[in-house]
Amino acid sequence: MAITAAEVNKLRQMTGAGMMDCKKALEEANGDYEKASEIIRKKGQLVAAKRADREATEGVVLSSVTADSTFGVLTVVCCETDFVAKNDNFVKFATSINSLALAQKPSDLDALKLLKLDSLTVGEAVLGQVGMIGEKIDLIKYDTIEAAHVIAYIHPGNKLATLVGFNKKLSDIQIGKDVAMQIAAMSPVAVDKDVVPAEVVAKEKEIALEQTRLDKKNEGKPANILEKIAEGKLEKFFKENTLLNQEFIKDSKLTVGAYLKSFDKDLTVTKFIRYTLNA
Repeated sequence: MAITAAEVNKLRQMTGAGMMDCKKALEEANGDYEKASEIIRKKGQLVAAKRADREATEGVVLSSVTADSTFGVLTVVCCETDFVAKNDNFVKFATSINSLALAQKPSDLDALKLLKLDSLTVGEAVLGQVGMIGEKIDLIKYDTIEAAHVIAYIHPGNKLATLVGFNKKLSDIQIGKDVAMQIAAMSPVAVDKDVVPAEVVAKEKEIALEQTRLDKKNEGKPANILEKIAEGKLEKFFKENTLLNQEFIKDSKLTVGAYLKSFDKDLTVTKFIRYTLNA
């Protein structure tokens, strides 16, 4: 049967698939939209099964905040090649998922995949992209921050994004942008040293002790002295790798914590999220 351009466009709006894929699916389904949608989804599933063992290390990392700046989301949609990651339609698709997550605030990644994106669930829409593009496509991350003020930053190229929450409303948005960019540039492991995960502290202390023992300058020194030297190395790790104790990239005379207190003595960061592809 003859399939009209309007019918093809309608199915495209329903599925997000390409024009030719929609036309072929409608022809195979004799104009039945539900059957055509199922054909497109099955094509996506077949491609996904064939490419399940492929690495999807490229993609788009996005972050955004609500109008009142009290809630933010970070999402990551992956693909196999940089060519696809830079494609306008793929970026728009990833953006649509990020916008949906921001509006609906699902509880976790699985809940996000069940939300409706137009006529399909997000999970089905991702499969549709697999069938249309022919690459492994996956929604791999969804995370949120809720705070008195949340700032989002996306580094040019959509490969790195951050979210940062503050305990108070910011008097100047630039303060938040500076800290969000600090997180992007310096990749801290935690807000402050007292919240560094115990396993990270244990590993860094082990490394510090081993370095201390192997240093020829420390030969013959008693165990308690070696322990103190290792503790000093650990403190250096905290200074370089915890956000509030890091040197502020725009003014090395200040720590990030001191920079915040220069505006408000009680201002601090409550939480941050940083994600990068191809690190």
